[in-house]
Amino acid sequence: CKVDIDNSKNFQISNVKTVKEKNNVERTPYFCSGCPHNTSTKVPKDSKAMAGIGCHFMAQWMNRNTSLYTHMGAEGANWIGMSNFVEDEHIFQNIGDGTYNHSGLLAIRAAVASKVNITYKILYNDAVAMTGGQPLDGSLKIDDLVYQVRGEGVRRIALVSNEPNQWKDQFNAIPGYSLHHRNEMELLQKELREYQGTSVIIYQQTCAAEKRRRLKKGSIAPSDKRLFINDEVCEGCGD
Repeated sequence: CKVDIDNSKNFQISNVKTVKEKNNVERTPYFCSGCPHNTSTKVPKDSKAMAGIGCHFMAQWMNRNTSLYTHMGAEGANWIGMSNFVEDEHIFQNIGDGTYNHSGLLAIRAAVASKVNITYKILYNDAVAMTGGQPLDGSLKIDDLVYQVRGEGVRRIALVSNEPNQWKDQFNAIPGYSLHHRNEMELLQKELREYQGTSVIIYQQTCAAEKRRRLKKGSIAPSDKRLFINDEVCEGCGD
């Protein structure tokens, strides 16, 4: 804009530049093909979720009823402040294992202490996918994660995996623990949104981009199954 000012201190604003409309199609960023977030960030009908730092942030502009976000380490803390002033009685909070390991555990601790109804969905994909697939700092394993959130006072913990048999009978001694295949994710979420207090879903699935890197390096065995996709009816999200 151009601002014209005369001696009487009156001013007039006039447009001197017009914005040319774009004629190209823009595609909104989306999860990678095969990304665990394709399943982990979905919520049942009439449920809501909040975002945080990580690839799952993109769920905000997808059809997943996900909104609101905060800085790393405060995931879910905004619900502590607002839960008494809204009609919703429960919310889901997405959080990655990297953020959890960095400072996200503190927010879970605060949620437990505040006695709010919230379900943390911790994606354990064993890679910092958002910034290039680096390994997690330290030695956070599924075992550490389960026992750690239990030690912080979480009384309802569910482990969801594409291969649940590898965790069979490992944590049965923990009260309030359950093991599920990812096909049961929606039913599990419907159950936990009725739970009073803080609950945790640990969603274990390797990052798709990191899995492809490991396949090329030969550090993991290739799958013996192949999918043939009709691209006229499926965009091949990989999920």
